[in-house]
Amino acid sequence: MAEQSEKSGLPGLWSNEFARAAILIAISAVALVAGFFDVKVYGIDPSWVAIILCGVPIIIEGAEGLIRRFDIKADVLVSLALIASVIIGEYFAAGEVAVIMQLGALLEELTVARARKGIERLASLAPETARVVEGDAERIIQASEVAAGVTVRVLPGETVPVDGEILSGTTSVDESVLTGEAMPVDKGPGDSVMSGSINRFGAFDMRADQVGESSTIARMAKLVESADASRAEIVRLADRWATWIVVMALSAAFLVWLVTGEEIRAVTILVVFCPCALVLATPTAVMAAIGCATKKGVLVREGDALERLAEIDRVAFDKTGTLTTGEPAVSDVQTLTDSITAPELLKLAAVAEKQSEHPLGAAIVRGFKERNAGEALPDPAEFSMESGSGVRAQTSSGEVAVGRLSWLKSIGAATDAEIERAEAAALPFRADGASAVFVSVAGSVAGFITLSDRMRPGIGRAVSAMKSMNVAPMLMTGDHPAAAMHAAEAAGIDPRLVESECMPETKLERLASLEKATVKTAMVGDGINDAPALKRAWVGIAMGGVGSDIAVNAADIVLVRDDIRVIPWLVKLSRRMMRMIRFNITLAMGINFAAIILAALGLLGPVLGALVHNAGSVLVILNSARLLRTPGAEETTDKEA
Repeated sequence: MAEQSEKSGLPGLWSNEFARAAILIAISAVALVAGFFDVKVYGIDPSWVAIILCGVPIIIEGAEGLIRRFDIKADVLVSLALIASVIIGEYFAAGEVAVIMQLGALLEELTVARARKGIERLASLAPETARVVEGDAERIIQASEVAAGVTVRVLPGETVPVDGEILSGTTSVDESVLTGEAMPVDKGPGDSVMSGSINRFGAFDMRADQVGESSTIARMAKLVESADASRAEIVRLADRWATWIVVMALSAAFLVWLVTGEEIRAVTILVVFCPCALVLATPTAVMAAIGCATKKGVLVREGDALERLAEIDRVAFDKTGTLTTGEPAVSDVQTLTDSITAPELLKLAAVAEKQSEHPLGAAIVRGFKERNAGEALPDPAEFSMESGSGVRAQTSSGEVAVGRLSWLKSIGAATDAEIERAEAAALPFRADGASAVFVSVAGSVAGFITLSDRMRPGIGRAVSAMKSMNVAPMLMTGDHPAAAMHAAEAAGIDPRLVESECMPETKLERLASLEKATVKTAMVGDGINDAPALKRAWVGIAMGGVGSDIAVNAADIVLVRDDIRVIPWLVKLSRRMMRMIRFNITLAMGINFAAIILAALGLLGPVLGALVHNAGSVLVILNSARLLRTPGAEETTDKEA
C-alpha cells in the first residue's frame, strides 16, 4: 500500500488511503462471514467480494514483482494459494487468506508511515532577504542573490542571512539553533557569524563569505537529506524468508499430490503454508508497544524504530536542552569585598538588570526572585545598556555596572588590579563550564555571578540504568570542553566518551564511524543542529517539549514530556517487544507445521485448514496485546534518589 495521501481534493474518509483500505477490508470481512454461513446473493458466493477486493491486489503485486524484478515475496505464495483455492471451488478459504494478508499489510503500513517535513522546515529558517550596503546606501535583495565579498547589514532581531565576518558593530548572537550552545555569544569586529543564527541586540555590518548553497543553514539541510537517504530500509520479516517459504510450500504440495493423487490436500497445504501469522507477528507487537509507549509520553514516529532501539550498544546525548534544561540559571554568587554580602550583590545586579533584555540579565533577575520569594525588586533610578558589553544603573548603593571585565575597565568601573583578581577568582568556575558576569559597585569590582545550564532531574539515574543494560552513554555537544566535561561528570558519563565542540558535520561523521565499527548508536537531541545526527543515527530520539520542530521531524522517537528518565524504560520495552515477536514467529510456524502434517494426512480440508492456521494469527494478536500493559521497571515520575 502506498503512503497516506496528502491530497485534499476528495471528500471524507475515501481520500485517506489508510481509511480506504480499512473500509475495503471491513466489507470483505462481512462478505466472508456471509459466505461461511452459506448465504448466497443471486446465487453467488459472497466470498468472491473478499477475493476481488483483497485477493486481486495481492495477485497483481506478486506477479509484478516476480515478472519485472524476479522478486519472490510472501505475496507470491499467497497468490498461488488463492488461485489454487478458487480453481477447486474453495472460495471461502481463498477470501479468508486474502483478508488476513491485507489486514497484516494495513497494520504494517500504519506502523511505518513516515513524516518527511524536516528538510522543508529547515530550509525555511534561512531569511528570504538580506540588507546589502553599497557606500552610504542600503538596499534589500533576495538572500539567495547575495554575492561573496559584499557588505551585509543585520539589525537587532533579524536572522543572519549568510556566513561571514563582522566588520563593524558589537552584538550578542544566539547560535543555539546551530551549535546547541544555550548562552548568547558576544560578537564584535573580526568575529565570524553563521547563517541561521539570530542577532539579539546591536546592529552590525558583515562581509559575506559563504553564500547560497555554501551557507551553514543550507549545508545542514543537505546533511539531513543525505543522512536520511543513507539509512537502509528494514525488509518485512515474511518477505525475508519468502523464497524459502515458497519453495517449501510448492515442494510439500507437489509431494503430497504425487503420493496421494488428491489435489485438495495439495491446495490445503498451500493455504496453511501462507504466512498470515508471520505477517502479523511484527506489526501487532510493534503497534502494542507503541501504544504502551504513548502512555508514558513517548511518540514513536518510525514503525521500525523500536526494533532498532532494542539493538543499540550506545546512546549519544546532546548537552544543551537534552542533558540540561537549556536555560541559564544562577549557580553561584561570589563577593570580592567584605563590604557587600553575596545576597546583597545578587540584589544589586538584579536591580541593574531588571530592564535588560539580555538572557543572562533575565537569568540574574530570575535567580534573585527564586532565592527571595515575595521580596519586591526596586526599579533602577537610571538605566543604560551597551550591546554585547553590559548594563549600568543607578541604585541606592550608587552606580552599579554588570558585564564583561574589559567593558568595566573601559568605563572606569574596574582597575587593572581588580580585573586580575576577579579573573583569577572566576577561573575555577569557568573551568566547570559556567559563565561569569562581573558586578562593579560605586566604581569598584565587588564580585561576580556565575551562570550555568541546569541538569535535567533524573539524568544520573537514567545514565546508570543504561549502563546496567550494557548500553554505553556518551556526550556529543557543540559546547566548549570545560562545559562538556562538567555536564558529563554531573550525569555520570565516562570522560572518555565525551566529545565537545561538535558541529553538525562532526556529529554526523562520528555516528557514521561508529556504525562502520558495528556500534549501533541512538542519538538523543533537541536542537536544529541535532537534526542531521538524529536522521543518521541508528535511532534518533528528540526532546519534544523544548526541541525544535525540525529535530522532532528528523527523529524516530519523540519524548513529548522531555522526560529523559523514560529512555531506559523504553529500551526495556523494545527488547521485550522483540522477545514477543520471536515468540509470535515460533508460535505461528509451529501451528502452521502442525496444520501441514494434518493436511498431508487428509485430516484437514482447505476451509478448516484456513481457520486452523489463522488461529495462529489470532493468538499472535492476543499475545502482542500483552505489551499494552507492560509495567515500567521505574516510574518516569520518580524523583532521583
